[in-house]
Amino acid sequence: MKRRTLLFRNLTDRTMGAVAIACLLGVLAAMLWILESVGTHGAAVISWEFLTQPSRPHGVPGGGIANALLGTFLMTLCAAAMAVPAAMAGGIWLSEFAAESKTGGVLRAAANVMMGIPSIVTGLFVYAAWVVPTGHFSGFAGSLALAIIMFPVVMRTTEDMLRMVPNTQREAALALGMTRARATLTVVCRCARGGLATGVLMALARVSGETAPLLFTALWSNAWCGGFFHSPTANIPVLMTEYTTNSPYEALHAAGWGAALVMMACLLVLNITTRIYANR
Repeated sequence: MKRRTLLFRNLTDRTMGAVAIACLLGVLAAMLWILESVGTHGAAVISWEFLTQPSRPHGVPGGGIANALLGTFLMTLCAAAMAVPAAMAGGIWLSEFAAESKTGGVLRAAANVMMGIPSIVTGLFVYAAWVVPTGHFSGFAGSLALAIIMFPVVMRTTEDMLRMVPNTQREAALALGMTRARATLTVVCRCARGGLATGVLMALARVSGETAPLLFTALWSNAWCGGFFHSPTANIPVLMTEYTTNSPYEALHAAGWGAALVMMACLLVLNITTRIYANR
């Protein structure tokens, strides 16, 4: 009986190991296929002019994606400026001052629900709450939508990273006469600074490629980002959508593939940076 049990366990272990390896190979194959497809189609249009010239309507020579790159950068930066400080403050409060309270539990559950809300719902909310009352699309409205998406990610990551800090660090700081607030900011947060930075980078990587909320908030424009607060703003995700799915022209299809390659490269660099911080 023991021999049969051991044989069954070994067989089960090897079977599950083979299944896990097969799943890993399948995921890697899909990723390599995506990278190869985007790289093959997008590399043909990548040039200095493509990266430095603004987008132009079909038939006008010399179009690029510089205005969309700038718009994406400004919207992501503005969203981070709005979401990160408040989210980190909320995560610190949940971890250090409301870990076992009912209020903290409610806020924690609300953040988990927000993380599961589809991004298009966030876009519709900002459209109804900001775009309709103001009467115009804008890059700032897009930043609001992205900030709402970033907020729960940063807050929950901050809480989890601070909880990983040993209690002995807190006790040592309090034993030296520090107040709890000072101990939290100068000792606990300092110990978890690598994880906190990783959480921010993860949130940035998530929102950088969001398309659905920007369709209802920032919309699209061929101009530079001069009217960030009161006019539609160019951005890479919507440019890819418009060029590759809503245009019948092959030249715009190629430009959409080029924009996808640039965005994929940026997200790859951001994710690699995140992994490096996480390993440290």
